[in-house]
Amino acid sequence: MSTPAPTPPEAGAPGDGPGLASTIALYAVARIAVVAVVAALLSLAGVPILLSLLIGLVVALPLSMVLFRGLRLRLDAAVEAARVRRADVRAHLRGDGEPAAGTSDDAPQGETDGRRD
Repeated sequence: MSTPAPTPPEAGAPGDGPGLASTIALYAVARIAVVAVVAALLSLAGVPILLSLLIGLVVALPLSMVLFRGLRLRLDAAVEAARVRRADVRAHLRGDGEPAAGTSDDAPQGETDGRRD
């Protein structure tokens, strides 16, 4: 008789919130929109377009850190959730019963993660 193979862990239950890719895309589009708005305002003020784009890039970084704080927190949470899911899948593939929550991807000293150098 053979024992049934364990089922793989869930990739993400419905209702967990948006995934990592959609959150990254939303944050990137929001940052690009800030650059475009700043560049457009400067162009309307008579600044050459190349210079307005460069100024828009420089101004958009601190401005987006203030304007999109909630979006950055959501992005951080999505990255952490993806890291935890990846650790769960790795633990499942190794055959561990209970993956340690909050562990890093780095293998402890003396152990390997199965990759060749």
